[in-house]
Amino acid sequence: MPSQKIKTGHQDTVHDVAMDYYGKRVATASSDSTVKIIGVSNNASQHLATLTGHQGPVWQVAWAHPKFGSILASCSCDGRVIIWKEGNQNDWTQAHVFSDHKSSVNSIAWAPHELGLCLACGSSDGNISVFTARSDGAWDTTKIDQAHPVGVTSVSWAPSMAPGALVGSGLLDPVQKLVSGGCDNTVKMHTDWVRDVAWAPNLGLPKSTIASASQDGTVVIWTVVGKEGDQWEGKVLKDFKTPVWRVSWSLTGNILAVADGNNNVTLWKEAVDGEWQQVTTVDP
Repeated sequence: MPSQKIKTGHQDTVHDVAMDYYGKRVATASSDSTVKIIGVSNNASQHLATLTGHQGPVWQVAWAHPKFGSILASCSCDGRVIIWKEGNQNDWTQAHVFSDHKSSVNSIAWAPHELGLCLACGSSDGNISVFTARSDGAWDTTKIDQAHPVGVTSVSWAPSMAPGALVGSGLLDPVQKLVSGGCDNTVKMHTDWVRDVAWAPNLGLPKSTIASASQDGTVVIWTVVGKEGDQWEGKVLKDFKTPVWRVSWSLTGNILAVADGNNNVTLWKEAVDGEWQQVTTVDP
């Protein structure tokens, strides 16, 4: 599939791009304080909506699972998280605004849909908040105080199924776990800020895996060791010699995409011997 360039219409740096569940629309976040919704099909793109409400750079956007409707979350340097809801087609309104954090909110992530409509947020104030929608339309708030005292940069949810499971089981409660990265250089093994963390899907895979990316130029692959599942072992994927900004897993959890400070996106896959090999470079 050939690459496609999309004109976003933003007036400043684009910090994040997220594609919806069906691959028909992308949401973009920018330093111009706006979120834009763009329709994509074949080789064409169409501006659908501009969402205004933040008063500072917007760092990330995240689509909720479509079972909850057409819902998008955004987080900003202004310390706010906005939940956007689409009513009529391309008619977006602010369904809820969270102002719990006292500093920039750097990362947001929706939980697996089995856990309900649930959003985790990581902030420069060191705290992580989890907002869960109730049936009456209100939201419950859970806070993890000082998860990273000098600032949270990234959050990612574990898959809702236990490692190795092929299908969800009604007999077991869904897994509710969260991983975070921060300016205190943890997840461990890094020597500088952790810019991103991503928990790999585990459908049919016998282990839990997390990837972390750092300002120090390294990507580390973390896997659970021991029967209790509470000890993690890290292996450096590669030292990219430049800050690594984002890591993202394929839907099956066997291919990792890495975006680095040299404007390169590379794809990696684990070989039979457990070593990680570069599969390809994605042309910009």
